[in-house]
Amino acid sequence: MLDVRRLRVLREVAACGSFSGAADALSFTQSAVSQQMAALEREAGASLVERGARGVRLTDAGRALVRHADAVLARLDDAEQELAAIAGLRGGRLRLASFQSAGAALVPDAVRAFSERYPDVELGLREAEPQESLVALKAGECDLALVYAYPALRQEPDGDVDLVRLLEDKMHAALPRDHRLAARARVRMEQLSGDAWISGDLACGRLLRHACDAAGFDPRVRLETSDYATMQGLVAAGVGVTLLPDLVLATGTNPGVVVRPLAGEAPTRTIWAATPAGGYRSAAVEAMLGILEEVCSGFEERLAPAASVG
Repeated sequence: MLDVRRLRVLREVAACGSFSGAADALSFTQSAVSQQMAALEREAGASLVERGARGVRLTDAGRALVRHADAVLARLDDAEQELAAIAGLRGGRLRLASFQSAGAALVPDAVRAFSERYPDVELGLREAEPQESLVALKAGECDLALVYAYPALRQEPDGDVDLVRLLEDKMHAALPRDHRLAARARVRMEQLSGDAWISGDLACGRLLRHACDAAGFDPRVRLETSDYATMQGLVAAGVGVTLLPDLVLATGTNPGVVVRPLAGEAPTRTIWAATPAGGYRSAAVEAMLGILEEVCSGFEERLAPAASVG
């Protein structure tokens, strides 16, 4: 019989790549980690790690066992959550992952409401982009993740997860205050064909190019950044124009930026709450899903003034 505590040690060794790193992460001594690994290898009847000058490397058997360990430990976490639910949410924990703009615009209200209703449930929050948070979700390292995808790019969040749609996050034109179109009530994408653009990276950049292509031009991208505050600073400085989503507008804009709605059908990203596919949802997860839906239900109306800033 494999010892679950030793499976946790193995998973940490795999994550850290060394016994010393695992010892620090687990608050163990390096000797204790080495002893636990030796005992696990005896239980498994196979060598699980190879030791070298640069740390340790998993054997084929070790990699296989780590995959099973992730599933086993995730199920045990589910069991702990279910026991907390039986106790009426008078304990237990909820681990939430969120990308940055949702973390600023949606999560604070959701956390406040959850904490007021269920003060004895321990809340944890990590900031992560969708790809990273979905990996953490499937590994049992978080219970619920806020993620997004772009319908125009025919995207849905990848991975074996269940999804609850929360809202459509609409994009708007962000212009310098002295821009020739700053006084317009609405801006058409094709009117910005001659401007330099500040683009997001990866999927955000793909969405920008898709929107420009639909308007009949290829954007002249001057700079790229993954940080919306940096984007706004560059726009305010007159370096270029960009697209900003509702969630960013909800937390305020740079005073040097004018925001205008886009004429026609604006690009959007869909915001989802993700949980493990077909898995047990603890009472805490169900409660947070309900609260997130409450927070998002009137979001578009609350954003109406912010969508035309300047």
